[in-house]
Amino acid sequence: MIEPYAPAPPGAPPPRRGPARLPVRPDTGRFLVLTCVFVCAACGLVYELELVALASYLMGDSVTQASVVLSVMVFAMGIGSLAAKRLRRFAAAGFGALEAALALVGGCSAMALYAVFAWTGGWGGLWADGPRVLLVAFSLAIGLLIGAEVPLLMELIQRIRRQDAGGAVADLFAADYVGALVGGLAFPFLLLPFFGQLTSSLLTGAVNVVAGGALVLGLFRRDLSRRARWALLVAGVTVLGVLASAAALVDDFERAARQAVYGDEVRVAVRTGVQEVVLTGGSHGGPLDLYLDGRLRVGADERRYHEALVHPAMNGPHARVLVLGGGDGLAAREALTRPGVHRVDIVELDPGLVRLARTDPALSRLNAHAYDDTRVHVVTADAFHWLRGARPAAYDVVLADLPDPGITESTKLYSQEFYGLARRVLAPGGRLAVHAGPVTGRRRDFWTVEATVRAAGLHTAPYRVHGIPGGPDRGTSRAPQDWGFVLAAAAPLPPLRLEPGERPLGTRVAGVRASTLVHPRY
Repeated sequence: MIEPYAPAPPGAPPPRRGPARLPVRPDTGRFLVLTCVFVCAACGLVYELELVALASYLMGDSVTQASVVLSVMVFAMGIGSLAAKRLRRFAAAGFGALEAALALVGGCSAMALYAVFAWTGGWGGLWADGPRVLLVAFSLAIGLLIGAEVPLLMELIQRIRRQDAGGAVADLFAADYVGALVGGLAFPFLLLPFFGQLTSSLLTGAVNVVAGGALVLGLFRRDLSRRARWALLVAGVTVLGVLASAAALVDDFERAARQAVYGDEVRVAVRTGVQEVVLTGGSHGGPLDLYLDGRLRVGADERRYHEALVHPAMNGPHARVLVLGGGDGLAAREALTRPGVHRVDIVELDPGLVRLARTDPALSRLNAHAYDDTRVHVVTADAFHWLRGARPAAYDVVLADLPDPGITESTKLYSQEFYGLARRVLAPGGRLAVHAGPVTGRRRDFWTVEATVRAAGLHTAPYRVHGIPGGPDRGTSRAPQDWGFVLAAAAPLPPLRLEPGERPLGTRVAGVRASTLVHPRY
């Protein structure tokens, strides 16, 4: 019986080719295609997460970086899907070439992004935006290639055994979504902790090119000309060679990039379970710099910063001191200089930083071996969650020596809820001191911190210190600038007793509102 077909309208695509000549049974071939869909989806999501993670580490503000990567990539996927319609008649060869290109671009994206950040990020001018431009370019390129996979895979799966379009789409998307789930879980729990960001992306690229090449050259090789088979084989082997060479050189590359960012005197560079910790200098009595996730946390003039944070809060009862953050031991060092201190509790999220502050000769010398003092006790915990279970009215002084409020991960530590918990652990007459970032450079953020502390029911006394080139969270910049602090207490504060170089602040920015967990304003 001849099936009735309507004449093809002008400009319609050519009719589909006949069933593919497979070396296996159709059911097995279909399973292999769906397995490849699963693997490619996992690889695609790893590329996406790797870009978000590395961009957040290098440029900060993870919400912005995730939004840029996701929106650009999803847009590009749509464009890639439309563009791939022209390749459907060459589905097998097109898919093989596509996976080789995706493996090369996605696998090398982390290394290229880090290279631009390390070697051109400090040049200033247009070069300072190089990492952001490259992030968008990689998101666009990877999205285009991922989007082009779907039409070609649909063509291949239909060539094995014809079925209704709805059923084919359901099977394809089911394998795609499950693969994305596996890739999304593998990245934070397997790839990142065991291989790091650079090697993870290179390894993912290798898996990607092997999966695509094996499907095309193994299952659909009879659909390819001899020339196409050799071309795809050479392309795949070349991409694998590039990725393997990069993986072999990744340690040397990382050392060179780290020296480009931090200088030639890198002594310690470790990735703890929380962050990357880098120590430079400090040998032979020279100045010590401490970087956390690429941000200068401790520099040559750190003593002025820690004195400004600690001592105004100690001009009152100070027998029991709580340091939130401050794993480097420098805030504890300043607190211990005051007579009458009986106990200093440090709540630090990163045990690796505390271990380094105890054992590194230069850093332990800088913190005056604070961790050897029997009055100092360390708790490894998130400051917010620890405060929720802390005993009320337990401390005379609370020092919030935390990362900058402009860093997304720190936003909850500058919220009204956080300061409400800090107020609860203050004893009668107790004081809270908060570092609130630069006043001149980010005036609105500073006064948002002050307004948030007031919203928690505390009386505030804002002040600043000038000319700190080594204050916290300045990227790799050493340019002198001011730094702002907020002193707070449950009762009105007497006039501040400040050191030379410290100045009170009184003129607030109008219209500033408190930051909360569900409505951050930094």
